[in-house]
Amino acid sequence: MTQPEQTIRLGAVQAEPIWLDLQGTVEKTITIIQDAGKKGINVLGFPEVWIPGYPWNIWTQSVPQNGAMVKKYMANSLRVNSPEMDAIKAAVKEAGIFVVLGYSERDGNSLYMAQSSISPKGIIVNHRRKIKPTHIERTTWGEGQASSLKSVVDTPFGKVGNFFFLTRSIRALCCFEHYQPLLRYYQYAQGEQIHVAAWPAFFAVTKDSAWGFQGSPTASKLASQSMGIEGGSFVIVSTQVVKEENLDSMHLKELGVTDKAAGGFAMIYGPDGKELVEAFAPDEEGILQADVLLSDIDDSKTLLDPVGQYSRPDLLSLLVNTNEGKHVVEK
Repeated sequence: MTQPEQTIRLGAVQAEPIWLDLQGTVEKTITIIQDAGKKGINVLGFPEVWIPGYPWNIWTQSVPQNGAMVKKYMANSLRVNSPEMDAIKAAVKEAGIFVVLGYSERDGNSLYMAQSSISPKGIIVNHRRKIKPTHIERTTWGEGQASSLKSVVDTPFGKVGNFFFLTRSIRALCCFEHYQPLLRYYQYAQGEQIHVAAWPAFFAVTKDSAWGFQGSPTASKLASQSMGIEGGSFVIVSTQVVKEENLDSMHLKELGVTDKAAGGFAMIYGPDGKELVEAFAPDEEGILQADVLLSDIDDSKTLLDPVGQYSRPDLLSLLVNTNEGKHVVEK
């Protein structure tokens, strides 16, 4: 007898970090994870560099002006092997959910824009770094290597009766990585089913603004939605928020980026690109949630499967170098 398909509850975080405060943001992270567990969420996505927050100062101030800020930022970035990460993993295990955590990773004296996928057993089953930080971000963070191309993991979510459900893949990308077509295609080829699109806080870009439209909530949502349509996956869009009292410290009012609390544009998309939830206000904090059936992916991929029946690998194919670059090679 065929068992009924298990519903999976997806969660998208839209929240404000405790800016440049490792301990404070870790505590808030644990609170959010606990809340998600109580709500029955199975897969939870956090924003880009959620810990210790995306420092908009890098865009609104010069590199020399940001010297003190970057030093503080490094001191408050998260190490993979640390008591803080252990506390987060313990919270994930207690909640019994799957979490994709975005954070500024400190490795030695270097920083990386990292995403760790943590299983319901509290184990990091995948760790990646943004392969190319965007524009001025490269003054703060380094690049991910070949291992960061592999962001797809198998994930058990629980059971219905004696039926254990296993998704083939959850994967994640950061921010402007969603504008890299070759990277997107390689992720599709790994068989994604649930995608976590992690973004910082972005603000409305008016017609006469000097800021590029690519970095607007509208464009970022379109890029995330496009991944759902193109790749035939569910998409969790997670974003940060900046409250009124924190605008001045990042010079957001002074530079005309925004004059009010905003930044959030969290959403959850279906594999055909439909919005599955009602969005929060741009300054609102919370967890969006949607119950989904992975079998709905079949409907979308019957129409459009770019790494299957709707492709021509005899004419067009992708070359990927999976060899990890090494600083020192001893022979």
